[in-house]
Parts: sequence; structure tokens; C-alpha cells
Amino acid sequence: MVHQTINTKITPAANASSKISPMRQLLFFRFNPFWASAVVAAIVGSLAGCSTAPVPHSPAPPPMPQDSSALPPVITQAQSRWIPVRWSELPGLEADAVHEAWPAWLQSCQRPAKPWAALCPEVQQLARESVQAQRNWMRQKLQPYRVESHDQRADGLLTAYYEPVLNASRLPRAGFNVPLYTAPADLARRKPWYTRQEIETVSAARAALRGKELVYLADPVDAMVLHIQGSGLVNVTEPDGRQRMVRLAFGGTNDQPYKSIGKWLLDQGLIRDASWPGIKDWIARNPSRLNELLWQNPRVVFFKEEALPASIVPPGPKGAQGVPLTAGRSIAVDRSSIPYGTPVWLRSPGPQTTLDRLVLAQDTGTAIVGAVRADYYAGSGAAAGDLAGRLKQPLQLWVLWPR
Repeated sequence: MVHQTINTKITPAANASSKISPMRQLLFFRFNPFWASAVVAAIVGSLAGCSTAPVPHSPAPPPMPQDSSALPPVITQAQSRWIPVRWSELPGLEADAVHEAWPAWLQSCQRPAKPWAALCPEVQQLARESVQAQRNWMRQKLQPYRVESHDQRADGLLTAYYEPVLNASRLPRAGFNVPLYTAPADLARRKPWYTRQEIETVSAARAALRGKELVYLADPVDAMVLHIQGSGLVNVTEPDGRQRMVRLAFGGTNDQPYKSIGKWLLDQGLIRDASWPGIKDWIARNPSRLNELLWQNPRVVFFKEEALPASIVPPGPKGAQGVPLTAGRSIAVDRSSIPYGTPVWLRSPGPQTTLDRLVLAQDTGTAIVGAVRADYYAGSGAAAGDLAGRLKQPLQLWVLWPR
């Protein structure tokens, strides 16, 4: 799931090419109340870090191994250095409900990198074991490494992203006239493709997208949010009146740079609050300037439709590793710092939440660059959007690598 973090739009420090940077706004969307309540309930439970599901009974775990063996050498990656440390240095290890990360780990084992192929059968066996047995196995089989930059900086930045839940119409109609497109046939032949403004004003671009409309949204700002996040759950009203939930997954971009509309409004001195409510308030007062604002971001995302299983809460969108993301337990990283599928110990104290937990590196983003940089997948819906809109706080990372 290639996404952008909304804060990048607002924060000059974020990479201008896309994925996001932290968002400081509350995001509220119109969507099916029944579906929303189910999704939000699942998300809130996940983000609380307290599982209500009983941990399966298992025999007494083996004794905790002594943390006294000789440390291995430093490992150097393109964007980072991994410094071996003792397990005792990982904050909150005994408090985290690590079994809640096991579903994400099992997902990564569906597409294991070479170092993990031999251990994935054990990961699968441990899925039904106790939390303490899982911790003990991690201590026995994995070596923690503190992640730092090549200039030995171990502190970085954590932001968050999420999956919007929106209402849409299969055909244009009153109140639903903002199209979302699948990729045009000539996308690969023309790089970069037309800008956002050209897509709406140049006849050749409009002709190339004719018939490529997937659904229509009611609000162009909601469409922009979906472009930034890279995927979303959409409750589609079909021509016969039936409604069904589908996922619009990332299907490519026009290869134009990402530009923040919030930052543009700040730079113009038009607003002081670059949150989504602040942006929408400015639009309400300046409706004739809506296109001028949206055209400041030339980047457009194209989507592909994915059917969802007939379950109340669908699986997460697929990340760059090619496996579904798990709310509260998946992160996006710089792949040149941490390979996909790597279990990571994440430490992030901050005003919004304090996180000491096991997560899996399963996604990436163009604004997620550097040794100690991560985007936390908060889940789907308004509750997740609220957290993602506010999360921007210090970060430390430890990779857990096979011994």
C-alpha cells in the first residue's frame, strides 16, 4: 500500500514526493453507520494495546534464557547501522501483548524473505502458544539490534496513516460527481503523466480517462485524502440501488511530485490551522478557489477495485511487502534501512500515545525516508483517522534478526 502521510502536506520537513508526513488534523468522513461502527470498534480495540481475546492455554514455557552470550558484529545497511544490544535494553518487552503481533507476523510468513524462511514454521507453531512462550522463543532465536543512522543518531520520527471509509456511487448522480480512476492505458508510455490540473482541463487527458471511472465521491477533499492514503474502503451504491463495500487499492500514480495543499495555504498566509477541518473551513469560505487549491498538488493516484470477503471487518490493505496490513502492528519503513517482513521493536513516547510494542515492517512510502523513520498503520475508519491525524512524535527502533 503505497501511501502518503497527510502531515507531509503540512510539514516542510516531509519529503515532497509523496507518502505523507504526520497529520495534525481530525478527519471525519461520511460513511455507512453500521459498517463504521463495526470497523471503529475493531480499530479502537487494536489501538488500545489491550487484547480482550483469551490467550490459549499451553504448558509452562521453558526457562528464560540468560542474556549473556557474546554480541555479534554491527550490521550495515544502505541507510542505517544495526548495533547489537541485550534484550534487557528493549523497553516494555514484558508488558506488550506480543501475541497481538502474531497475526501480522503470520502474514509476513506468507512471503518470507530468505533469512526468515527457516523460522516461519516455528512462528506458525507459536501462534497458539502463550505470550511468555512467544517471548522466550524470540529471545532464543532472535538478536535485537538498535537502528541508528550512519552518523550514529538513534532518534527519529513516527507518524501514522490509515484507510479512509467513504460512501460512493457507481455512476455519477446528484451529490456524487467526483470520479476516482483506474490507470489509463498509456500510463506506462508517458512519464510523468498529466498533472491533476491537466487531467481536468486538457482534452487528451480527459479522453485517456474516459471509461476508466471506478466510482464517484461526493467531496473532492475526500478524494484528495484517498489519494494521499493510497487506498480506502468504499461503500458503493450500484445502479440497481444495492450497496456493497469494496476496497479501492493503490494502482499507480501519474509520477508527478506530491505537494501539500495545507502548506500552500500556510505559505500564502491564508490560514493558520492546516488541519483538515481548517482546510475545509477555508474551502467553505472560498468555494470559487477550490480548484486553485487542489491543483497545487499535481500528484494523482489511480486505483484498482478489490472485492472483500463477507466478514464484518475486512482484512487490511496490502502493503508493499504484498501482504495485508494489521492495525496497530504494521509499519511502513525505508526499505534501505529495514527489509520487509522484519519484526521490529518500536518505542515512541508522546502526547498522543506511548507505544512500546512488537510490529512488522510491511510497507513503505516515498516520504518515509531515513534510518529511524516509520509510519504506523492505525487501521480503517474515523477512529484510526483521528489517531493518524495527530500522531507525530519521537521514535526509536530495534530490529529483531535471526541469530
